Parts: sequence; structure tokens; C-alpha cells
Amino acid sequence: MMIYKILRGPEWAQLRAAGESAGAPVDLADGYVHFSTAEQAAETAAKHFAGAEGLMLVAVAVDRLGEALKWEVSRGGALFPHLYREMRLSDVAWAQPLPLVDGVHQFPAGLE
Repeated sequence: MMIYKILRGPEWAQLRAAGESAGAPVDLADGYVHFSTAEQAAETAAKHFAGAEGLMLVAVAVDRLGEALKWEVSRGGALFPHLYREMRLSDVAWAQPLPLVDGVHQFPAGLE
């Protein structure tokens, strides 16, 4: 199973340069890296990244994260994946731009 992290351009650049990241400011404030499932990702983009351009969608296989990944109740009572360690570039299965078209982020077809 894949989970997804939406990163702003500078956050993606920092992860690529340093090889790891504690995440966005909200991740630093909360003490874990926020992820979304395929079903949650579009709502996350709309709620937290409305109108933002230059985003990257990063996919991570849950089996790469071990016990540092916790599923916790969040928005609307749904379980969300939270990573209690830094995200590593080696965790990333793939990454691709998340284009904004007519104000809506366009996710790739077939997210699992």
C-alpha cells in the first residue's frame, strides 16, 4: 500500500538535497510527518494547499516505514498515516508534480 505526502517545491528540494526531512511547518509543530491515503489525498490538497502551484506528490510504500508509522484518528474521524521519524529520500517510491488546473490539483490516475 502507498501513502502520499504533498510537498511544496522548496520542501521537495530540501528532501532531495539533505536526504531526509522533518516535513513542513505543520509537521514540525505536530511532531510527526502527515501523510494521506489515496482516498484522502485530494481532500488534503483542497483543504491545505488550495490554489498552491509547484507542488510535488510523493508516494511512499508503508512497508518501508516500519513501526514509525502510526494510523491515528484525524479529520472527520478517519484514520490517517503519521510518520514519527524524519521522512527519508530512500522512503520515496516515486514523486511527480501535482499540477493545478482551473483551481483543482490533478492527481495521477490509479493511485493505490
